[in-house]
Amino acid sequence: MLSQNNNALGIIFPNSYDSTVPELVTERLMASIPFAGRYRLIDFVLSGMSNSGINNVSIIVRKNYHSLMDHLGTGSAWDMDRRRGGLNIVPPFAEKEVKIYNGRVEAISSILNYLEAQKERYAILCDTNTVANFDFKALIAEHEQSGADVTMVYQKAEIPDGLRNDNYTVSVGADGRVTDILFNDFRPGVQNLSMNIYIMERTALIRLVKDAATRGMIYFERDILAHNVNVLNIHAMEYTGYVARICDMKSYFDENMKLINEDNLNALFPAKQPVYTKVRDDNPTRYLPGSKVTSSLVADGCHIEGTVENCVLFRGVTVKKGAVVKNCVLMQDTVVEAGAELECVVTDKNVRITAGKKLAGTETFPVYVAKRHTV
Repeated sequence: MLSQNNNALGIIFPNSYDSTVPELVTERLMASIPFAGRYRLIDFVLSGMSNSGINNVSIIVRKNYHSLMDHLGTGSAWDMDRRRGGLNIVPPFAEKEVKIYNGRVEAISSILNYLEAQKERYAILCDTNTVANFDFKALIAEHEQSGADVTMVYQKAEIPDGLRNDNYTVSVGADGRVTDILFNDFRPGVQNLSMNIYIMERTALIRLVKDAATRGMIYFERDILAHNVNVLNIHAMEYTGYVARICDMKSYFDENMKLINEDNLNALFPAKQPVYTKVRDDNPTRYLPGSKVTSSLVADGCHIEGTVENCVLFRGVTVKKGAVVKNCVLMQDTVVEAGAELECVVTDKNVRITAGKKLAGTETFPVYVAKRHTV
């Protein structure tokens, strides 16, 4: 994590897709949703930037950002606790007037003075709803090689149901140039689906945002990129690595469950590109006599006396004697009391399922139990 790349800074939008998972963001934002046993969604983009030597990162928050601030702290877990640059969280009241932005143009407008004072040549824009172990060094290299004004990242994939009303797809020419950008593409089958990762020169970003703001525009993709697709040289970079898109409760459940497969887990967590997160000093998981655990992803600090089958257990989960948990995602410090039975259930943090209770959903419609609730 000690590498440094002074040519690029990062701008992260952690609230952009909150509306797609309303159950999970009542007390948090998209970026701080727990994922894969011990991580938060923002860990993946921050780790990718850290591994690529990008250590000047601004996170423009909109609302419900206190859990994110608690998770990030000083940014030391990602080597971003620095006197110059480092991790910069920009709340909506950072300006003279309290204003919650509606789109990326308004969000970036709130930090224009900051951007103008920076020295990095490039700015990289990202969301946090797409989980990938992304190599930003490769993005910078391809952008420089292409000589484009903007480089955007896409993946060949079908449009998830949860993104049917909030997606961008691109048409790409033989030379890699974007010829069209579509909003809310309705076509079935595999499309060139944007990953909402963009790189361009910092000074060009400032100029384009200022111009868009004076015209009352608020959306970066729709109002700037799509509107100027024939004017700007927009290059497309295809990403072929592992991608998990969180766009509704079903996709959250499915993408967690996919990581039980060792091939998927290794693809998202390659040894050469580690994913960093906030440290919680837990004991190793205890498997007591009589417990039975099969085909599950279990984080540290768990206490298991019952049966766990095909589940993702976050840190500190307790499954007591006689309890049976199947096809479930149980977040941090969930307690399942003796004799309880769960199947296709997602519990938020600090949930307690009392003795003898039975909860059952389906793979297409998992049951969700909100944070700190007792059932």
